[in-house]
Amino acid sequence: MSTAREIMTAGAECAGTEESVVDAARKMRDLDVGALPICGPDDRLAGMLTDRDLVVKVLAEGRDAASVTVGELAEGKPVTIGADDPVEEILSTMSKHGVRRLPVIDGHRLVGIVSQADVARHLPEDKVGDLVQAISSAPSNG
Repeated sequence: MSTAREIMTAGAECAGTEESVVDAARKMRDLDVGALPICGPDDRLAGMLTDRDLVVKVLAEGRDAASVTVGELAEGKPVTIGADDPVEEILSTMSKHGVRRLPVIDGHRLVGIVSQADVARHLPEDKVGDLVQAISSAPSNG
């Protein structure tokens, strides 16, 4: 059985808590990603920033994206997965929390991101539909 470490995208870049939302959006564009982990000055994970967050919490509210910091958008304790957790645990966590991407943690260090697509590629074909259905029917958190 595969683990998060084996299927994740390694070397995930963070958006720093003190970065402006504009800088984070540019980083998302340059990396061609829809979400970035938010890391504090201690390199600890503080949350996840999604392109939806930028639209709903900044643009739709009429806030100045150049003056809003990424840290202002970090909410609660981020949902994560351990680097050595099996695919079934990833699937369960994604389904339970309604997320499509999970930061992968080794100890307290961010080591990568595992996405719904990463999991789908490593599931038996008959389980992929279950994954999509479970995540789609859960409350959306990114």
